[in-house]
Amino acid sequence: MNHPNTGKTVLVTGGTGFVGIHCILQLLQQGYQVRTTIRSLSKKDEVISMLKTGGLTSIENLSFTVADLTQDANWEVATQGCTYVLHIASPIHLHLPKHEDDMIRPAVDGTLRVLKAARNAGVQRVVMTSNFGAVGYSHTDRTTLITEESWTNPNEKGLSAYNKSKVLAEEAAWDFIKKEGGAMELTVINPMGIFGPSLSPVLSSGFGLLQKVMDGTMKALPDITLGIVDVRDVAELHLRAMTAPEAKGQRFLALAGGTMSLLEIARLLKEKLPDATQNTSTKKLPRWVVRIAALFNPQAKAMLPLIGIYRNASNEKAKRVLGWRPRSNEEAVLASAESLVKWGAVKSVSLPTENEGR
Repeated sequence: MNHPNTGKTVLVTGGTGFVGIHCILQLLQQGYQVRTTIRSLSKKDEVISMLKTGGLTSIENLSFTVADLTQDANWEVATQGCTYVLHIASPIHLHLPKHEDDMIRPAVDGTLRVLKAARNAGVQRVVMTSNFGAVGYSHTDRTTLITEESWTNPNEKGLSAYNKSKVLAEEAAWDFIKKEGGAMELTVINPMGIFGPSLSPVLSSGFGLLQKVMDGTMKALPDITLGIVDVRDVAELHLRAMTAPEAKGQRFLALAGGTMSLLEIARLLKEKLPDATQNTSTKKLPRWVVRIAALFNPQAKAMLPLIGIYRNASNEKAKRVLGWRPRSNEEAVLASAESLVKWGAVKSVSLPTENEGR
């Protein structure tokens, strides 16, 4: 029996990424032909290995194109014959650039490159991954409910180059669609902190904070509160936004609902994963300590703008318009923590049972 999606090809940019690979996995499971861009053919085996870890048995509907967001080459080839494009890739920066334009230009130019190629290839709809940084970073009080109508001011004092690049890339995408998009449609997904299971031992940067909480690197926890969403739900939201007629021209916030503080996360993990949280602290770190540390420690400096900030955001639109039902914050965080243990990033010891220790 033919699957209803057979014959429809979806391009996923950034196939090795945390969100990208989960999108590819769900698309293949739903019978789509999938093409993905990777920056070098040496990454092909990594993608296949992750899909197998995710439970996929056949990759016959998957193909690869080598393309880089900073160069024109191969984007026309990548988009040819595609009904949809999920534009998830973002230029990679392992170190903070000396000048913010070194991060902003590739993000904006890369987005426009993909959109132009998609329009020229007759793609029906592009679903672009932006982030919460493009929506809610100009709102810091608890009373404001942040929705898809909200935008971060790109000139906001203290806004990171990464978040500024996301705002400007998303603005450029909407502007392109309005002026040059032709019949092509655009939908944007804006996730909060993405947690959930990693299909690879190469853990995305988002796992770093959780790892430091679990392994005791953070001897005390600053007052940081996170909006959270599971990567599997982010991928599912991309797929729903790709085909739902109502999603045309819309943005959707992706979050499980409510927030969790680092302290709540630490307590949850100590309760659920005692073997892996022997060194996990549940002490509070006063803000003045972070202020002093920020004078000479870049990590503390990066953390300072997040302390004591509560961003109250709504996932009502994605649930109402697309029927999206995300997992809980707790489930997403636990899945990440279990991945850290599974891939050896956090050590787990066997605790003696009640009877053994006597």
